[in-house]
Amino acid sequence: MPINRALVSPCGLYCGVCAIYIAHRDNNVKFKERLLSLYKGEVPGKGTLPNSESLTVEDIKCSGCRSDEQFMHCRQCEIRQCTHEKGYLGCHECDEFPCRYIEDFPMTVGKKVILRAIPYWREVGTEKWIEDEEARYVCPECGNRLFRGVVRCNQCKAELDLD
Repeated sequence: MPINRALVSPCGLYCGVCAIYIAHRDNNVKFKERLLSLYKGEVPGKGTLPNSESLTVEDIKCSGCRSDEQFMHCRQCEIRQCTHEKGYLGCHECDEFPCRYIEDFPMTVGKKVILRAIPYWREVGTEKWIEDEEARYVCPECGNRLFRGVVRCNQCKAELDLD
């Protein structure tokens, strides 16, 4: 399987199943509008995400964490910056995991996935980790491809807990 390095996020939140990436890839304006309201809203226990108040639908775009076109929060990511400075592909190579950047991660689902994904990535390697992340986000009821954080399939309406 060829690996798209632009989608290999250092933190373990594989970009290929990211809602922002998928909405941008598919040019799904309705989905972008829903994501805009999510990112402009309150994060429980954290307040609003930094610099989110000025986001527009046009800002809901990303071609992956390692691409030249990153979502605003990905550009500001301390985890991405840390791994880059250390010369690591990802946190799976770091002996300090989980560090303060993980502990302080502002989104609950993201932190949950990071804490699950990094040990698994260490264990199985990049190619298998990506393959399994892509396979995880498929509706078990109808086979519809999904995104990280989804709680209900948009096709068959099955309730889900895939993260």
